[in-house]
Amino acid sequence: MSMEEKLAKIKARHEELAALMGRGDLPGEKFAALSMEYAELSPVVEAIDEYKGAQSEQADLKELLNDPEMKDMAGEELRALEKRIPELEQQIRIALIPKDKADSKNAILEIRAGTGGDEAALFASDLFTMYKGYAAEQGWKVDILEASESDIGGYKEIIAEVKGANVFAKLKFESGAHRVQRVPKTESGGRIHTSAATVAVLAEAEEVDVDINPADLKVDTYKSQGAGGQHVNTTDSAVRITHIPTGVVVEMQEERSQHKNRAKAMTVLRTKIYDMQRQKLAEERAADRKSQVGTGDRSDRIRTYNFPQGRVTDHRINLTLYKLDEVLGGALDEFVEALTAEDQAAALADLEG
Repeated sequence: MSMEEKLAKIKARHEELAALMGRGDLPGEKFAALSMEYAELSPVVEAIDEYKGAQSEQADLKELLNDPEMKDMAGEELRALEKRIPELEQQIRIALIPKDKADSKNAILEIRAGTGGDEAALFASDLFTMYKGYAAEQGWKVDILEASESDIGGYKEIIAEVKGANVFAKLKFESGAHRVQRVPKTESGGRIHTSAATVAVLAEAEEVDVDINPADLKVDTYKSQGAGGQHVNTTDSAVRITHIPTGVVVEMQEERSQHKNRAKAMTVLRTKIYDMQRQKLAEERAADRKSQVGTGDRSDRIRTYNFPQGRVTDHRINLTLYKLDEVLGGALDEFVEALTAEDQAAALADLEG
């Protein structure tokens, strides 16, 4: 199918949806589904209309080049328009990329200390601070679901829920292994150590996204434990839920209420199962694709934070920024935009190849 045929098909579908929605006899659920599709197509149709208008104007200006009195003005406008038309074409191509339905979702952010002991736990804390800073810039809300602190501070593991507009779309490329190179606070000899932490960003699943049969769940309750294993609660408020078909296990003890811990555990469990389903689909789609951007493979080393040189390098796109303090403060926009552009370019290559 040619580009022109694709554009005509989209326009026709947009008009069909408008007519269907205007009938007034659709059940609420059907109307909502059509409204969502209409809203998704609207920006594409606007870009198509602007592109068609620019093509029409281009033809008119070319005719005016034959008029001696209008030639100079027409030539100037034509040059500007001929720069604009390829930009509009690119906008349409990007708009035609199949949308990831998870992009608009909230996210579950998991950070775990890797190699490096106490220093890795401190680095995990630095990463969490970085994401909190970025979330604040975006107007998002961050709620800690579960945290396991190390003896000298930092986190062995921290799980948080991030809520807001297009959270998953902007954070999904953060999944992977993050590495830090610096002199640890615990190091008296001034030697540079390398430590690591892994980040997983999962699109938060709603109940409609994943159908969980209660009969498939094994629920255990126990007393909450603090650092060193001592019990910090006299009641069985901590919850462990096992999803028997997949083997996914989620534990939650942050809250003093068993009911609240169970609700949080179910949110994380649904999200993990939803992520497994998404990962399977992504692997099937990307079987022949070389780009690793967006695969979300937790084992990939994706970024290095080098303190002696004050630089941060994203290894997937070979982008290095010499602004370590700003990045760790939450200035992630340059990485997010570059990774999104790379992913769009790979998706376009797939679409047009």
